[in-house]
Amino acid sequence: MQLRSFQGLVPTPELAPQVAAVPYDVVNRAESKALGESNPINLIHVDRAEIDLPDSVGDYDDAVYAKAVENFKKLQADGVLVREAAPCMYLYRQVMGEHAQTGLVGVCNIEDYENDIIRKHEKTRKVKEDDRTRLVDELSANTGPIFLTYRDHAGVLALTKKHETEDAPINDFVAPDGIRHQVWRLPAETCEAISKYFAEEIPLAYVADGHHRSASAARVGKERRDNNPNHTGQENYNWFLNVLFPASELKILPYNRAVKNLNGHSLQEFLEKIGAIFSMDPNGKKTPEKAGEACMYIGGVWHTLNWEPTPDATPEDALDVSILQQRVLAPVLGIDDPRTSDRIDFIGGIRGTAELEKLVDSGSHAVAFSMYPTTVSQLMDIADAGQIMPPKSTWFEPKLRSGLFIHTLDN
Repeated sequence: MQLRSFQGLVPTPELAPQVAAVPYDVVNRAESKALGESNPINLIHVDRAEIDLPDSVGDYDDAVYAKAVENFKKLQADGVLVREAAPCMYLYRQVMGEHAQTGLVGVCNIEDYENDIIRKHEKTRKVKEDDRTRLVDELSANTGPIFLTYRDHAGVLALTKKHETEDAPINDFVAPDGIRHQVWRLPAETCEAISKYFAEEIPLAYVADGHHRSASAARVGKERRDNNPNHTGQENYNWFLNVLFPASELKILPYNRAVKNLNGHSLQEFLEKIGAIFSMDPNGKKTPEKAGEACMYIGGVWHTLNWEPTPDATPEDALDVSILQQRVLAPVLGIDDPRTSDRIDFIGGIRGTAELEKLVDSGSHAVAFSMYPTTVSQLMDIADAGQIMPPKSTWFEPKLRSGLFIHTLDN
């Protein structure tokens, strides 16, 4: 696959902690506005420019994109974002508690995305993809990196670890959520060696997080390619911004489920149905310890559910979240399409099982399921099979910050 250096925009080191923004899609409008109110140079003012407009202005109004361009230009004019002197790649290390992961920051080619060399495992929603496509096009920039993973490669790992341990980072700060972020700028010879490894020995990458951003970046590149009669393939619009992590370093948390009612069943009827589907034990355990196991909270009691794997199941059907959907959520609770149902909520594992107890104990939900996390290997198997994962199957932590590196399409 193709991975190369880029001559992008970066914040000055002293301002990087203020510029670095949470991903646009992990906060709602009110939360985004609160983050931006006390920090005028945070990139949230570009990624979610509606926060600088009256609440009456819709999220996808023309004024939002115009404001994003205005804010983006101001960050550059004020010297907050500056152009790198030469093309390069970066190392981006994140530390969350005892977990650390280090990724390569570079640009990948839209043809690899189109040709399934960069593989996907989720569907996108048109309204969200259209929004990010317009933002990328009007900014002429990728402000938020896509989170890719690839199978470990000893040569790449040796190069990255050498610089990570021997060189001083250009950025090193702890964000308000307690996550430490470190950035190293890689020398030209290291970038060339890494590009060669990817071109010759790393055939595939996988979108771990950022399906809407990757689809949008590819759409903008294709539109510009198709509309340029002098297209050569060397233009920056052929490339989009990514952070690539070796699979062994990633941490996937579970994506838990909470359902608002029992679809007309009494508590006893529901428990009898679940007991006929799974092995069920009201042992109080809150977190499953292995695949093929889930924990269910209902009526103030935690139950452990167990099942045997299905022989010859497809990679998608073998997922715990698929089994729960196929055996319980659809046939018992009547949630045929979890993408559209308003009776189910998905709770990222970062919030813990206390959030599930809170939802059920408050009466807003009737039952909650604590899931075992999907693995990176399962994600890759599903993408390799050309299948789509069920919605809300993976929750990656820590999240990438936007604004630490920006790839522009015109320069």
